[in-house]
Amino acid sequence: MKKVCVFCGSSMGKDQALVDSAQQLGVSLAQKEIGLVYGGGSVGLMGVIADSVLENKGQVWGVIPKFLADWEVAHKDLTHMEVVVSMHERKKRMYDLSDAFLVLPGGIGTLDEFFEVLTWSQLGLHQKPIYLINESGFYDAAVQHLKHIHEQGFLSKKHLDLVRVKSSCEEAITDWMSM
Repeated sequence: MKKVCVFCGSSMGKDQALVDSAQQLGVSLAQKEIGLVYGGGSVGLMGVIADSVLENKGQVWGVIPKFLADWEVAHKDLTHMEVVVSMHERKKRMYDLSDAFLVLPGGIGTLDEFFEVLTWSQLGLHQKPIYLINESGFYDAAVQHLKHIHEQGFLSKKHLDLVRVKSSCEEAITDWMSM
């Protein structure tokens, strides 16, 4: 079974369209028999996607640090749950379990996860596709900043192109499945 790691918010955000998109992603993953790997939480967009995959008879792998599990934010009904020691171990384990990455809207934690797997790719540690889901223009400023970093000579075109910007999850999944 192919598995995709989804990085996204532990909050819902303010745009209902993003919540609806997260819910639809879960349906799509289950229908396509693509496993979900994610941070193991029951809250925010993370929880929406996991619930949607499970409601549609899909497979979900959660990876959560013990301190977050102790805060009772861990999802209780996942197909597979791993409790790890640290945030770094969480990112490494999610990477190990996944074949591709989707970066949905989120906050600092989401950006941390995105930049970590991007850095690993830049360093040649993996060749897994990384999709930045720019739905509703959420990541417009981030995309512009990456281009600015390139224009200023701090990021090669080759490494800029490691980020596959798509306007929807479905567009990203279609692209990934065609590889």
